[in-house]
Amino acid sequence: MAVVVFGSVNMDLVARVPRLPVPGETLTGHQFDTIPGGKGANQAVAVGRLGVPTQLVGRVGGDRFGQDLIASLETAGVGCDRLLIDQSITSGVAVIAVDSVGENHIIIIPGANGRVDRTDVERLKPVLSAAKVLLLQLEIPLNAVIAAAQVAKAAGITVILDPAPAQGNLPAELYPLVDVITPNQVEASQLVGFPVKDRETAARAASVLRQRGVQMAIVKLGKQGALCQTAAETFSIPAFPVEVVDTVAAGDAFNGGFAAALAQDFPIQKAVTWGAAVAALSVTKTGAQTSLPSLHELEEFLELH
Repeated sequence: MAVVVFGSVNMDLVARVPRLPVPGETLTGHQFDTIPGGKGANQAVAVGRLGVPTQLVGRVGGDRFGQDLIASLETAGVGCDRLLIDQSITSGVAVIAVDSVGENHIIIIPGANGRVDRTDVERLKPVLSAAKVLLLQLEIPLNAVIAAAQVAKAAGITVILDPAPAQGNLPAELYPLVDVITPNQVEASQLVGFPVKDRETAARAASVLRQRGVQMAIVKLGKQGALCQTAAETFSIPAFPVEVVDTVAAGDAFNGGFAAALAQDFPIQKAVTWGAAVAALSVTKTGAQTSLPSLHELEEFLELH
């Protein structure tokens, strides 16, 4: 069964600098890269590289970045025939400065992502008939996310929401439409209103989110692994020990791995383990989509661990 992703597509413009500039200052950087990104696209690529049929529904602009973004997605095995090319606007862009210790400044220009609306949800409907899972994030307008969750819920599709970028006050109507919510520590803290820093507070947060109507809550705890809570059980999956190079897109990698496993009807614990393993592999490489592993890499990694 397929995974459908409804979300954002960005081109990341990454400048490496010795330190971050102060207002009014001009610095000389030492490296520049254009890297395909966007949470929706990252998650679609994560699924596609694991060999699971994947469709991405969203928008790119009528510019060169839009062409390059589609080419990158198709290379990863992602279906793009439902990805609208909006000729009236530029593609989404993230302008990122990264210093020598990994700190960054990020400016996001939503571009075509900011235009996603109910007409895009209409283009989503036909592909849900062959889908097992719908992946959602919050880099497109919230009204469109809610509408997509509504049509997927009505079609009996498992809805996974990655509540990122973090938002404190999600509408109450969204929670009952979501089967699985996957916040990290920062996002979980904002959603529930208290600090989430360990497994105990993660379990409390998961309980709050489930009381709002979500069937399953998975709180990603970085080096502490992930905590999953359903009506029947609460369990933790430890983080895999790896040498961390770059944590960009680790959350997207987790969601892609988890969704790919769920689409294949894997047991929940195995699906969460897949998510944790794909995330672990992603942090051993630089970049967003450039860091996402293939199925062969994942299988080798799981055999070793």
